[in-house]
Parts: sequence; structure tokens; C-alpha cells
Amino acid sequence: MRSLVPLLLLCAAVSHAEGLTAIVGGTVVDGLGNPPFQATVLIRGEKIAAVGPEVRIPPGARVVQAEGKTLLPGLFDLHTHLRAASVDWGKTLKAYLLNGVTSVVDFATYPEEYEPMRRLWAGGKIAGPRIALAARITTPGGHGAEAGRSDVFSLEVLTPREARAAVRRVLPYQPDVIKVFTDGWRYDLAGDMTSMGEDTLAAIVEEAHKSGIEVLTHTVTLKRAKMAARAGVDVIAHGIGDSMADKELISLMTAKRTVYAPTLAVYEPRGATASQPERRRRWENLTANVAALKAGGQTFAVGTDAGMPGTPHGVSTLHELELLVRGGLTPVEAIAAATGNGARALGVFAERGSVSEGKLADLLLVDGTPHTAIEDIRRTNRVFLSGRELDLDSLRRRIADKQLTPIPATQAAGRIDDFERPDGRSSVDTLWINATDAGHDRSRMSFTRTLRGHGNRALSMIAHMAEKERPFARVTVPLSRGGVEPVDASRFRGVSFDARGEGEYKFVAAEYGFRESSVPFSADANWKAFRIAFAQIEAKTDALLSLSFEMARRPGASGWLELDNVRFY
Repeated sequence: MRSLVPLLLLCAAVSHAEGLTAIVGGTVVDGLGNPPFQATVLIRGEKIAAVGPEVRIPPGARVVQAEGKTLLPGLFDLHTHLRAASVDWGKTLKAYLLNGVTSVVDFATYPEEYEPMRRLWAGGKIAGPRIALAARITTPGGHGAEAGRSDVFSLEVLTPREARAAVRRVLPYQPDVIKVFTDGWRYDLAGDMTSMGEDTLAAIVEEAHKSGIEVLTHTVTLKRAKMAARAGVDVIAHGIGDSMADKELISLMTAKRTVYAPTLAVYEPRGATASQPERRRRWENLTANVAALKAGGQTFAVGTDAGMPGTPHGVSTLHELELLVRGGLTPVEAIAAATGNGARALGVFAERGSVSEGKLADLLLVDGTPHTAIEDIRRTNRVFLSGRELDLDSLRRRIADKQLTPIPATQAAGRIDDFERPDGRSSVDTLWINATDAGHDRSRMSFTRTLRGHGNRALSMIAHMAEKERPFARVTVPLSRGGVEPVDASRFRGVSFDARGEGEYKFVAAEYGFRESSVPFSADANWKAFRIAFAQIEAKTDALLSLSFEMARRPGASGWLELDNVRFY
């Protein structure tokens, strides 16, 4: 029987008639921007059944006394990076729940990761908020493509034709939103990257909207914000930091109903960088533009860029509300930005985002009055997800636990890939991906299937090294879809493969927690069978994520490698 232990342990151990809970005596901030009001909120099952001062409490219902407390919709964060630089995304998700954030948009996944992440969440194996997963599109040399990650992580386009093809390419994976990197300004701290043309962005928006998919952009300058609004993007998911917003931008955003989510939390000057004049100027523009766009009647939402340095998951969402209030929003407006406005921006307002009858009971109860003192938003008292109260103490313990969040491992198959599948996927139904050193001057590589002999295919990789220290290139086969779920290969003794090449290479095994172990090997022009015994590597063989083959050459040099018959033995 499927285990629901992770979900059940995070829910308060209560039993009540027909799943009825009445929250009484508290102040309701409904997420719609309305004045706060006193009301009883009745939850039946997953949904809010009634809201009002005269709501009758059915016999047998559980009663939560909320005097001196404020009930809000669960919060939205439209800009997060859940798995970026995180060894334990399960704990990342719990940090959001602990802070009353019940809906997030993740910009740090690639399409192969969608299905296992959704399945683990829906099955209760990973407890967390509702996750909207984004497909990423950028330009060659643009932001989002410089980390050295796979070509399938951020699709690179220059023309409207390429843009439409990129959107159609990801549609089979059913992305919830599309993230577009439109703006190459590097805040006067580094040389600018490339930026996207308006016709290309407009093509992405049109193609995405045909399928009912919202488009959110990395846009950080006034010029590009106007372009994004003209192109019809749904959310500008960063703040304008190079200059002040003007009447033309306000008019465009009003006409196109463009939502503004300035991610102040990631830009707030802090530490040793706070005194840098470039950062100070950007911060002054960012905060002034909150007031300017509010005066222009613009709609705000909340995003944080959480997962980036200095922007911790969960608590940064709460801090973003505080920063929006400092910038000129009222506390009620900031709460609406983090609730109803966020739900509308994602196209899910029909089901959540307000304390209203018929909505999903994703709710946050806080001590105090955040509608008058926004800092009270940090005083989490209770959190409900689909009407079920979460056990906050359990969340805290699990986050503090030094052990990784348990994810059930699947059993490894013997054959990993012989490169004969006609659809180009591996024998374990995954896509090979590539990676290099980071930066715009990173190494370049490509790989494809070639003929080793008549009717016998192999993988061919070629790379040109960057002009930098320690350049490298690698091909990787995830052992499960997207490398999300660990794979148990402990019944095998090691990994075998055929290879030919020219020089030195590394075999790399990655385990859950993203720890890597490597073993060198040499190859020449003749095909040779290799065996890498698990005794040679330090990786936990019962929790493997992927296998990689890496080459490192001197700066500016080229290299190649061919592989076949990769398997566990």
C-alpha cells in the first residue's frame, strides 16, 4: 500500500465530524484588498464552506479559537528556486509551509523533473506547498544560460520562429508557467548579457497563451519592462532598478494588465555589499518604483528569488511583504499582493487565494494584526493546506534533522543505455544531458547518437574548452526521470561501459544530496570495455541519482568521447 506517512505526520492529529473545522473569534483579511472584518470561517473537507459573523457551527465540528489572531489566505511566492544549490528540496518545501506559504512558483527545474516532483508531492512522499513549475527560455549569451547547465534546462532562442518552437517543445511536459529571461542588464556590476527582442518575446507570449500558460519574465530595466508589457507578459518577475518608472510604462502595464513582482528581498543591500554605490542606486530605484507604480494603480504580487544568496526560503516571502510596505503599499495591499493577486496572476484564483466560500482551505492564522503591523506576518500560529492543519512542530523537527528528507528509491535495472531506442531516450527512459563550466565564456559541447557499426548506435560527444582555468565538459544520464528520485543499485557490483576517445576522462557517480564521486579512466581510438567497481567510488549505491562522463582539457583545446553499452554489472 502506498505510504502517506510524510503527509500524515505533518497534519495535526485531530478527528472531527465530516472534516469540519470552525475558526472563530478572529479577524479575517480576505486577500481581496477589503477592510479586515470579524467572522467565523467554516472548513468542510478541503474547502471553505462558509465565511461570516453569523455562521452556524455544526455539532461535532472542531473549534479553533482565534481571538487576538488574524486569518489570511495561504501566501503565494511567484519566484523561487527550489532545487537550485539545495541538497534537500524536501526541507526547502517545509520551510515554506512553516511560514504559511502554501503556493510557490519554481524557476529552477527543467521539464524532465516535472513528473516526479508532482508525483512525489501528490502522493505525500514530499510534503510541501502547491508547486507551479516553470519552463525556462532565454537568449544565447543571456541570463539563465550562463550556469553551465544542460541545454534542456534553459532553451535558447533568437527569433520568433525559434521562440514558438521552444514553447511547443515543452508543452508535452505540461509546464504550469513559462519563465523568460528578457533582460541582460547586470546592474552595472558586470558586463551586460544579451537581451531578447520584442518580436521574439511576443511570439513566446502568444504561443504560451494559446495553451493557457502564463508568462513571467526576468526584467530589470525600464526599457525592457515597457517591451515586456507591450508583448503581453503576465508578470514582470523582478524589479525595475536602472531608473524611475514613467507614465508610458504605467499606461502600458494598465492596458495589458501586467502584474509587478519586484523581488525586493533578493536586492536588499546587506553585509559588505551594502555600501556599493551601484547597489545603493538600484535599491533606491527599486523602492521608489513601488510607490510610483502604486500611484499609477498597478497590481503587485509577491516573489522573492528565494534560493539565491541571502534569500532564505519561506522567511524571505514574509520579508518581501515588509519591504513592499516600506516601499509604499499598505499592509492590506501587501497581503493582497501575496494572496489574491498572486492567485490571479497564475490563473488559479477560482480555486484559491482568498478567504471565500468555495475556495480551497489553504489558510494562515497569525498572532496579532498584520493588517496594521505587517511584521506580525512572521507570527505564524497555524497553517492549513486543503483544510488540514499542519503540525508546525513536526515541520521544525524535520527541517532541523541532519538526515536528508527520505525519498523512496526505485530499483535499478541492469541496462542503463545501449543507445538503440528510436525515441532517443535512454534504456531507463531518461534524457542524457550535458554540462560545462559556468560563465558566458564557458566551454561548448554537443552530443548525438552515431553509428558504431551497421545497426549499432553509440553516443558521440565533442567539446571545445573555454579559455579559462579548469574548463570541462560532461554528459550525464539521470538514472530516474530528471534525476529526482534516487535509485538503488546496491545489488550490483559496479558500472560497465564501452568507450573510445583520446586521452584522460572521469567517470562520475552522483548520489542523493548531490555528492559526487569520480574515477579516472583513459581511452584511445579503439573501442574498449571498462568496469568501474563500486568499491572504487564513495557514492552510496542505494541512493544514486546519475552517472556522468567528463573530459577536461587545456584551455582552448578540443576533445571527444564515444560511449556504448552502459550498464550495471
